[in-house]
Amino acid sequence: MVPTATKWRLIVTLPLSGAENMAIDEALLRSFDPAASLPVLRLYGWDPAALSLGRFQQAAEVLDLERCRAAGVSVVRRVTGGGVIYHVDELTYSIVCTPEQIPAAASVKESFRVLTGFLLAFYRRLGLDAAYAVDGMPDGTRLGERTAFCFAGRETFDILVTGLKIGGNAQRRTKGVIFQHGSIPLVNRAMTGLTYMLEKSPVQAAGVLSLAECGVSADRDALLKELAAAFGEHFDVMFHRDKLSAQEEVGREQLLACRYSRDSWNLEGVGE
Repeated sequence: MVPTATKWRLIVTLPLSGAENMAIDEALLRSFDPAASLPVLRLYGWDPAALSLGRFQQAAEVLDLERCRAAGVSVVRRVTGGGVIYHVDELTYSIVCTPEQIPAAASVKESFRVLTGFLLAFYRRLGLDAAYAVDGMPDGTRLGERTAFCFAGRETFDILVTGLKIGGNAQRRTKGVIFQHGSIPLVNRAMTGLTYMLEKSPVQAAGVLSLAECGVSADRDALLKELAAAFGEHFDVMFHRDKLSAQEEVGREQLLACRYSRDSWNLEGVGE
């Protein structure tokens, strides 16, 4: 049960470019007032395909940039950490809220379990046997190792189905606000994503899973509705279907022009 807020904004956007998606996510974060804003769940997708770098990665150290340019695959930088993700054929969510607007968590790490709980509920609604890595991996498995390619690693609260990792999630906190986003792969494109990395060992793309491989054939719109329903039921919230506010639109435009359209930011992280 959510202790102090039962109403959330639900913002659903059509699939957009990587730059547009990251500009919207950051605009939502920057515009959020911990004292007055309703918490936000945003659901979106990516078109065309794009690669996102973790906040502290350097593109030239992990990506085959020549191949990226030749294939016309854009590279953007996330405001969260972690490894490279290849975004295509997926559902993506972002959450903006305060710690007080979600069930209590004893630590930042525990809040990650709290905020990903709706994903377990979503997968289980689809008939899948989903569990956290910490609960579903064999004893002695090493979790939390840093990897350049997101899908190569296993974090404590990564979600597994039949022992394979499905999607990825990352969180950032700033000035009393929690921002979290994550991906739900409709089709497994990990091997394609790996071809854009400098290190192309196939083992890095092994052990991952998509909804299609689980036998889930529902269309995108149906899955978006199911995801929102799982979130609402899990956290006991009501949604106010919304769009970006005027302030958020201005922030999106500014971030798109001054940050996410520039290689200095996307590739090198220069230009705070």
